[in-house]
Amino acid sequence: MLFIWSLNYIVGKITLRHFDPFTLVAFRFPIAAAVALAIYFSRRDRVCPRLRDLWTFVYLGFFGILINQGCFTIGLNFTTSEHSAIVVSLGPLIVLLWAWLLRLENLTAGKVFGMLISIAGILLLEAGHGNPSHSPFLLGDAITLCGTTGFATYTVLGKRVAANYDPISMTAFNIAVAAILVSPFAVHRALHLNWRHVGWAGWAGILYMAALSSTAAYMMFYWILRYMDASRIVVLNYCQPVLVVLFSIPILGEHPTRNYIGGSALVLLGVYLAEHVARRRRSVERV
Repeated sequence: MLFIWSLNYIVGKITLRHFDPFTLVAFRFPIAAAVALAIYFSRRDRVCPRLRDLWTFVYLGFFGILINQGCFTIGLNFTTSEHSAIVVSLGPLIVLLWAWLLRLENLTAGKVFGMLISIAGILLLEAGHGNPSHSPFLLGDAITLCGTTGFATYTVLGKRVAANYDPISMTAFNIAVAAILVSPFAVHRALHLNWRHVGWAGWAGILYMAALSSTAAYMMFYWILRYMDASRIVVLNYCQPVLVVLFSIPILGEHPTRNYIGGSALVLLGVYLAEHVARRRRSVERV
């Protein structure tokens, strides 16, 4: 799962050489839905969605798939894979903010301190070309942050139905909703696409992003959650940016700057501190 999601940044940058970001988003979800639903209907013990949960799957598909993966793809077009990986790693902090807004957790001084360190890291990251507000990657990073916020929203709201559905059903229903929402736009982009100018790498890339990143990796994620505590899975936030850098240097020719290394260290340190405080508090409450 970690390998699939880390390589997705690199595949996304290559695929964006063949598709504009909006066409890529429009095509990605219907393909992913076709794969996910094929897996879902191939199972004899599949769980049918309950009528009262349909609206829940609508907003889960909107936030968790359409906003999350859509903004990730569009943002990746305007930033580097390395920047994108660091911005995505802010997800746990946004989950903490949502938990505080919904009054599920208190916003302690330790959590705020960790968040401030991460904010300082983002400012250092954007200051690689002078004033952070003039960073050439600011737009892409901001759009990516919107996608990360979408996934954090999905993580918090998804708890309402996650216990009632298996990983394959959850993934299939959410992606199907995203595909339905984007289908009119997908038809419009298909009618205006110059199909002859799309190379094999573009089609291979979109299949990878749809079948592996959007479908297989998400099913793995929900399956892992059944057997591993979420606090252990959060380690992915620290491993993924490292893998993205290792992939991006030889494949894309991207090279981390001093600002990137320093900013990334502060962001990950802040996420760790805020998460550590949150986990310790939850452990104390359980005791």
